[in-house]
Amino acid sequence: MKARERYGLKCHIHVAQWHHMPEARLILRMRDAYAGGVIEILVWAVPRPVRPSEHGFKCRLVFARDGERVVGYDNELGKVDPRHVGGKEKSYRFVDVPTLLADFMRDVETSI
Repeated sequence: MKARERYGLKCHIHVAQWHHMPEARLILRMRDAYAGGVIEILVWAVPRPVRPSEHGFKCRLVFARDGERVVGYDNELGKVDPRHVGGKEKSYRFVDVPTLLADFMRDVETSI
């Protein structure tokens, strides 16, 4: 079962650009209320990895409540796929987008 179906999330597929890499395509965009907070997910397919990541995606996933990030996954320039849970940053081993979504939702579920 896909994460969006399992958790009742609304999901939209878009094609758009990421301003830091114009050739990037936004392939997943979602924003929905969840468990008293908000989940926002953005995933771009990029033509070259966002260094030091080695995969072809730029990702930003966040669950926030009361204006504070509770769970966040991202791959900003200069960081290897960090995962933020409970105010602590840990590295995350990216496998693929479906696994990323499932892992993110598992962390959200354990944080609520």
